[in-house]
Amino acid sequence: MSKGVVVVTGSSRGIGRACALLAAERGYQVVVNYASNVDAAAEVVSHINHSGGQAVAVRGDVSVEADIEHIFAAADRMGTLTGLIANAGVVSRSGRVEDYTLDRLQTIVAINVVGTILCCREAVRRMSTKRGGKGGAIVAISSVASVLGSPNEYVDYAATKGAVDSFTIGLAKEVAMEGIRVNAVRPGMVTTDIHEASGDPGRVERIRPSIPMQRIGDPEEIARAALWLLSEEASYCTGTFITASGGR
Repeated sequence: MSKGVVVVTGSSRGIGRACALLAAERGYQVVVNYASNVDAAAEVVSHINHSGGQAVAVRGDVSVEADIEHIFAAADRMGTLTGLIANAGVVSRSGRVEDYTLDRLQTIVAINVVGTILCCREAVRRMSTKRGGKGGAIVAISSVASVLGSPNEYVDYAATKGAVDSFTIGLAKEVAMEGIRVNAVRPGMVTTDIHEASGDPGRVERIRPSIPMQRIGDPEEIARAALWLLSEEASYCTGTFITASGGR
């Protein structure tokens, strides 16, 4: 029996892809959201559908309100929304604050902060028992950067994840009596292409010695934490965080 529909933003690759695959394996119908890589999203959907699950790929930029509405309209067509994994996010090239441009800051805030909040807005509108919904769970993908600050690398990215953390706590309290739990996962160093996007593909190996477990995490390890928070096994957890960073 289906556990309902879950929207996973930014799920054509990396942590989002791992979350989408595991959500399908755990019995959810999955909306696989992507911004531009249609082939990667199609591969995720094909994998899920050929494994006996149900998934659709939906293009949408989470910094665009109309796109977000389109993503959740697709979820409505699948069935009853019971979950959101707000994973979509970007990072800019490593650098110091004095070199940041307004365009860089506006882009990262629009996607990482505003996009997350608007996706949660749409989820609450559908899941809140106060609005006739059946309840559900939201999991935001934050970052250990929110507590480390990431100096000399991307303080702006860390700041946006700090905003996600604050929003997670506030929203959790706001909808706690409406059948919705809101939690977050703070990944540490994980093997995704986000490091290439920062212009520092060698960062992974450079940071490895500072990780107490002396290894890099896999996207699947983050997905397991997210799916636990999404599940009824975490029924008494809201406004809380799982830091999956190898001890960093």
